[in-house]
Amino acid sequence: MNPTTTPLPGRSTPRPRTAPTAEAVGEFRSAPVLDVVVPVFDEEVDLEPCVRRLHAHLRALPFSSRITIADNASTDATPTVAAALAAELPDVRWIRLEQKGRGRALNHVWSTSDAEVLAYTDVDLSTDLSALLPLVAGLLSGHSDVAIGSRLARGAHVVRGPKREFISRSYNLLLHQTLRVRFTDAQCGFKAVRAEVARQLLPLVEDTGWFFDTELLVLAERSGLRIQEIPVDWVDDPDSRVDIVATALADLRGIRRLTGAIASGRLPLAEIRASLGRGPQPAAVAGVPTSLTGQLGRFVGVGVLSTIAYAVLYLLLHHVAGAQVANFLALLITAVANTALNRRLTFGVRGRRGATRHQAQGLLVFLLGWALTSGSLLALHALDPDVARGPELAVLTAANLAATVLRFLLLRSWVFRDRRHHRPGATR
Repeated sequence: MNPTTTPLPGRSTPRPRTAPTAEAVGEFRSAPVLDVVVPVFDEEVDLEPCVRRLHAHLRALPFSSRITIADNASTDATPTVAAALAAELPDVRWIRLEQKGRGRALNHVWSTSDAEVLAYTDVDLSTDLSALLPLVAGLLSGHSDVAIGSRLARGAHVVRGPKREFISRSYNLLLHQTLRVRFTDAQCGFKAVRAEVARQLLPLVEDTGWFFDTELLVLAERSGLRIQEIPVDWVDDPDSRVDIVATALADLRGIRRLTGAIASGRLPLAEIRASLGRGPQPAAVAGVPTSLTGQLGRFVGVGVLSTIAYAVLYLLLHHVAGAQVANFLALLITAVANTALNRRLTFGVRGRRGATRHQAQGLLVFLLGWALTSGSLLALHALDPDVARGPELAVLTAANLAATVLRFLLLRSWVFRDRRHHRPGATR
């Protein structure tokens, strides 16, 4: 069912819309600078004091604003309360959606709003509204693309129980470990975004529930956009009805889905960055190390796994082939896997562009490594034709480690020397 909009007093009822139109804009005196959305579900008690307090605060700001009450399938008197507020207070409207989901409500309102800056706040107003002007100021000046209230940033003052504190910090730690994000607080219900940025990102956001915020922020960061964090004063709502277990499971599914989408390179993040005039994306945005030390650390990790895989493959293949053939095949298989892992994890190259060339160059590096290990094997057999399996494997492992060092130097200085032109998340 299409969402419905309640007009201001004296205005005609607008038609449901999927994009801003002149008639819809005429619902207000002019398009506002700021549109603050209050997503609600069964909030008949808290809605009126929230909107009145927010409305009074907005009228003191030095730019025009609007409040949009986004009712997503409430079953209590919330629609009646919202309609009364829209009829009484200037520049307040309400939209009714027949399906639940905070993300769905925000996506719809932000996608159809005619404001320059889009924001939202939770109906409980746990975040002190004094942070609203700093939240919006950077977006209006063009300094930032997305702004978020953070309960974990330095300078924030937070009052909440240990259980909610633990859950919040654990969730953000999980995001740092899995998606390599740099922002500190994904779920604080106090965010804003420039409208032109929202138009680019919202079509890519799939989640319709609580993971909506995280997905939007990750896409923005992976596109190289500027995210500003505003420390906030925040007091936990003891009557929060969020199902923590269900939300946590949904977030885990969202993380898995988003990780896969980014890894596959199917999201047009580089195109979004280019369309917004941001220029080439630095690899550090995706959590890819750019320093020699950082790259060496990841390369060593990949190298250790490759060396272990090589040893296992060599022992398995030695039963059906000679030492030289087993060494060649084990080294070839691990070389292909090693190049693929280093391409993505160490040097931040994603998407299909250049993959074939990189593997070809990697195989040339492999031949040098094979020559080194084969030469060591030949020398060992020349010294002792009846050498035991243990010493033979030890010599080959040492030679393989030496070849790994050579491999890193060649990958960094030759194979992936143009890695700055490959932007994480780019589709090819």
